[in-house]
Amino acid sequence: MSTLSHASITLTGRALLASLFLVSGFGKLTAPGATIGYITSTGLPLPEVALVGALVVELGFAAALLVGYRTKLVASVMALFTLVTAVVFHNQLGDQGQLTHFLKNLSIAGGLLQVVAFGAGAFSLDHVRQAKPTQA
Repeated sequence: MSTLSHASITLTGRALLASLFLVSGFGKLTAPGATIGYITSTGLPLPEVALVGALVVELGFAAALLVGYRTKLVASVMALFTLVTAVVFHNQLGDQGQLTHFLKNLSIAGGLLQVVAFGAGAFSLDHVRQAKPTQA
């Protein structure tokens, strides 16, 4: 695989992973009441704090993933967040829809762990930061 192909594929993978989080985060941002109600329905304490945490991950961390900034750390946090949300929000595995959402979250976490393992690629801020000569 050429360097250009590899760089393009890693960027595309990051963009596809980030897109789900960005869309979800934007939905939470525009309808916080509905999100707080859903969080409350699960019995989690401090639903407003959980909403803020979700917004940080889904908007902030997803944006960092998209541009490839501190990508391995960001993808690690996002993978953990995705696994936790699978267990907390999609734990009714007898319901086919919930099982599908649970497995979707596991798959997303798997994709994020691939990013942790292999990095952001050449089309990323991480690559630019590494290529920059250090000042003495």
